[in-house]
Amino acid sequence: MRFTAPLVFAAALPFGALTAAADEVTVFAAASMKTALDQVAADWQAETGNTTVISYAGSSALAKQIIAGAPADLFISASTSWMDTVEGEGALAEGTRRDLLGNTLVLIASEPGEVALADLPAKLGDEHLAMALVDSVPAGQYGKAALTHLGLWDGLEPQVAQADNVRAALALVATGEAPFGIVYATDAAAEPKVHVAATFPAESHPAITYPVAILKDAPAPAAAQALLDYFGTPAAVAIFEGQGFAVKGAE
Repeated sequence: MRFTAPLVFAAALPFGALTAAADEVTVFAAASMKTALDQVAADWQAETGNTTVISYAGSSALAKQIIAGAPADLFISASTSWMDTVEGEGALAEGTRRDLLGNTLVLIASEPGEVALADLPAKLGDEHLAMALVDSVPAGQYGKAALTHLGLWDGLEPQVAQADNVRAALALVATGEAPFGIVYATDAAAEPKVHVAATFPAESHPAITYPVAILKDAPAPAAAQALLDYFGTPAAVAIFEGQGFAVKGAE
């Protein structure tokens, strides 16, 4: 089963009058970054007078849009493989790629209470397990890898409700359409209507890494570099860590 959801676009609103020299930075970012990145971008805009337009979706969809020529300044992927794909197409500005964040994979539930991962099939019964697209979206790929490692995937696959991105999977659990889902810890922290039922062992899936890079054809490369630099400031690091991300270089 697959649940579709449109791309979510978020634009940080101006804080005060903008000068003629203000730039607009377009960011393509993994959907799981929305809560933290919206706040970081708003703070950066308040300090600089520049504006941000952020398009959130699954990393696979964003990578394909970039390769197809969609104009953007920065790309933040939830997996190294999709950044590798964009880099392989020659779409990154040389020397700008770096690892930005790390994350944790969790099982969430619509009701409170811990669940042993081995007991998930019995707890799920005949209902659905919400996940991002398991063959293309990083959260879904990590989740499938973890369930496979634990010997659960073959039995659970027919009950997986696939959503276009991890925030759409989160919404299925938050609204009660699915009793359980697999998302990042940061997604669970951003949604008060879900509960963390279990954390997947780190060794059960590839390391969750968010690389970032400026795009070669960025319309506003100088402002994009300024925003990229801002991600490493104490203020931005505090926001990312407050949402549950591990900031690379700050661990």
